[in-house]
Amino acid sequence: MKKLLLASLIGTLSATMLLVSADAAAQTSTHSATVKKPAPKHHAVKRKSGATPAKADPIEEGSVEWSCAESQHFEVKGDMKRDQIVTMHWGTKNYKLPRETTTTGADRFHDAATGMDLVVIPTKAMLFSDKDSARLADECKTAAMTQGEPAPTQATAIQKSN
Repeated sequence: MKKLLLASLIGTLSATMLLVSADAAAQTSTHSATVKKPAPKHHAVKRKSGATPAKADPIEEGSVEWSCAESQHFEVKGDMKRDQIVTMHWGTKNYKLPRETTTTGADRFHDAATGMDLVVIPTKAMLFSDKDSARLADECKTAAMTQGEPAPTQATAIQKSN
């Protein structure tokens, strides 16, 4: 009799546990289907049609355009021969690029925070991104450079004064 009672009790408990498990699973799947998780912050937010795009930085007055290979271009504001910081407009943003000392004679303007790296030699400029190790623009020249003038660098300023 005790064995029969014990078997009946175990059977009832097993059935109850199965029902509770199934009910909990159903509630969890229903709950997870209705709760939206926030998108990770590193993903771009998709805009609804008709939404206004992010505001573009204006190109600063007095900037000089540099035209590059593959229809790329950027604008630079500042005197590359003497200024310690120049402003470069690339895409839709302005970047403040501090001058960095080089041992090659090239002028280098590099902002570690944004990864923008502008290297200027007498015949051309190149724009790099430290963030993804990419060359963003190459063979960049001002209108004067396309007419045979060297790039407006400290090296060319020193050569002219000698």
